[in-house]
This record gives sequence, structure tokens and C-alpha cells, in this order.
Amino acid sequence: MNAEANAGARMINARRLQSRRKIVQRRRLALVIVAGLLILAVVGALALISRLEGNLTVARLQSSAEAMINGAQVGSSASNVLVLGSDGRDTGEGKYGQDTGTRRSDSMMLVHIAGGNTRIDAVQIPRDTVLLRPSCDDVGFGSFAGGWGMINSAFNYGENCSVRAVEALTGLRIDHVMSLNFDGFARVVEAVGGINVCLEHPLQDKHALLDLPAGEQELGGEDALALARVRYAIGDGSDISRMANQQMVMAAIAQRATSAEVLSRPDRLYAFVDAITSSLTVDDGLSSVSQLAGLALRVNEVPNTEITFLTMPWQPATANSARVEPSADAQRLWAALAADQPLIFSRDTDAKEAAKGGKPTTLDKEFEGADETQNASEKIDTVKRTAAAPLC
Repeated sequence: MNAEANAGARMINARRLQSRRKIVQRRRLALVIVAGLLILAVVGALALISRLEGNLTVARLQSSAEAMINGAQVGSSASNVLVLGSDGRDTGEGKYGQDTGTRRSDSMMLVHIAGGNTRIDAVQIPRDTVLLRPSCDDVGFGSFAGGWGMINSAFNYGENCSVRAVEALTGLRIDHVMSLNFDGFARVVEAVGGINVCLEHPLQDKHALLDLPAGEQELGGEDALALARVRYAIGDGSDISRMANQQMVMAAIAQRATSAEVLSRPDRLYAFVDAITSSLTVDDGLSSVSQLAGLALRVNEVPNTEITFLTMPWQPATANSARVEPSADAQRLWAALAADQPLIFSRDTDAKEAAKGGKPTTLDKEFEGADETQNASEKIDTVKRTAAAPLC
């Protein structure tokens, strides 16, 4: 019996040992699989980063502007980013009009990110603004000797020349610059799954390829671009008259891009980032994914209620009333941004009302509801809209 018991015990021990070996082998196999997956994930992430960085086009800047911009750090201090919408028509198979061989900025926005990431003030600069433009070195688009002209024509000499023109106009340092063409804008809207807007009246404009009904609706990329571009069907057909619609479109993009519909969908989030990087031209200080991510994280910290889109206060240009120049309110605006101070508005001018064709007036008038505790010389009167504004 003892011999049989010992033989049985040895058999049980052998089975246990074999079972333990199998468990160890399975654990080792699992560790190998996990390690392999981690390696694949890292390699995949590096490949994605490489792809995204490869998407970017980097703008050359002349030495003085390059030194100024490259010295800017993507940290928590106040920053000014110049965002340009190019009217280049060499894309889109001619659907945006004929390519004339020149480059103009169809839209121009100075984005001020406050220190501590507490707020963002995005100032639209009318493309018909005239000024004494500074000279620009040749960085691939020819040189410019300087002279009077519209600010949008500076882009014909590259992002570098637009940076110098805006710095001359505002007296502010531009820390970074990025530009986006028509196709890129449409791709960004498509990548986030479209945007929601609300129109008080139907809009049709063959020049902008626009045909939209009144009311709340969702727009794809092409229609969102058309709404941002439309001029002749609203107000007096000027660049100023369309800025309220541009504010609505930009606010809608901000709302959708920061919504759970995008952030909780890896496919949409990647498509959004891929669309942006594929369409952007940036300065060297934003030429890596980590640098762009740092800027994006700053923007993401700012609540939509503290993101304000506004139009540069303006007046008819002295030399040509068909063009515009900064008004006294604009000087107060630049001073507030330079000091990184919150903007004080003389009235709550709704961008939707401005879209009907009304123009903001000067500070010579009293406005009902204005904060009487503030000196009138500190208040700014312009058309504005927050990213949290309701659709209708």
C-alpha cells in the first residue's frame, strides 16, 4: 500500500509541476504579447506623430521676426497667435474661383491667449484695412519695399509679411502664426462631423456657392466655408458685413471640437488633428506635434464662456472711404491686449444683429446698460460673440 501511495503522490506532484509550468508558460506568453502590443502601440504612436508632423508646412520668416517668434515659449504667459485664412484658389478644382496667381488673406484673426489661460480674445482684422506696411525680406515669395496698401495683400509675400503688417498695425508682438486655405477649412469642419448654426433668414449667394434655409441646421464643410465667405447677400456686401457670420461659424467649430462627440471618438479626434495638420502652414515654433499640443492644451483650459470673437473697431479710412482703418477704440483694444487685461465693452453688441447690416458706432454715444463705474475712455465698442453663445 505504501508503494502504491508513494506512486500516486509522485504522479500528483508531477501533474502539479506540469500545471505550474503551463501557467508560467502562459504568463510568459501573455507578457510577451503585452510587451509586443506595447511596442506596436509605441511604434504606431511614433508613426502617427511622424505622419502628423510630416503634414505640416513650415513658413520661413525673416531674421528679426524669426528670432522674435522662435524665442516665444508655449507656456502659461500671454501669447498672441496670428491666424490667416488664405484665399488661394489653386485648390478645390476651381470651385472657389479662378486662380489669379496672387495670394491674399481672405480672413485675418489675432488670437490673444491670456496669461494663466483664463480667457481668449480673438480679434478679426478686416481685410480692407489700410496701413503703411513695413518692408519684408524675400523668404520665398519675393521682397516688399514697404508702402501704403491693404493688409490682406501682405500675404502675397508670405506669412512673414503678414506678421510684420499686423505688428505694425497693433504694436503687439506676434508669438506664432498659422495659415489655412479654403480646402483645409472645409476639411476641418468635415472632420468634426459638421457644425450647428442658426440663420435668421435664408441666404443665397452664387459667388460663395451658398444656398441655405433659415433656422437651426447642421452644415458640412463646403456650406460652412460658404457661410464664412458670403458677402454679397448680407448687409452692404462689404468684408465687415460678413464678420458676424464668421464669428458664428468659428464659435460653432469651437463648440463641436471641444464636445464629447469629438473628444470621446478617437476616429473623429484623429481625423480632426489630421485635417488641421494637413492644411496648416505654421512658424518653426509650432512645427512639431508636441508644440501644437502644448498650444491646444492651453486653448482647451479656457471655458467657452471666456472665448470671445470680436471685430477690430474701425472707421472709414481717411484717404479712401471704401477702405477702413483702426478707430480710437482699436487703440484701446491693442493697449488692453498688450497689458493682458480683460476687455471692457461699452455695450453688448450681438453679432446676430450686426449680421443684418448695422455698424458699431463710436464711444461718443451713451449706451443703455453700460457700466457707469468704468471710464468711457476704457470701453470698447464693437461686434462680439462668445464661443458659448446660443445658436438662436
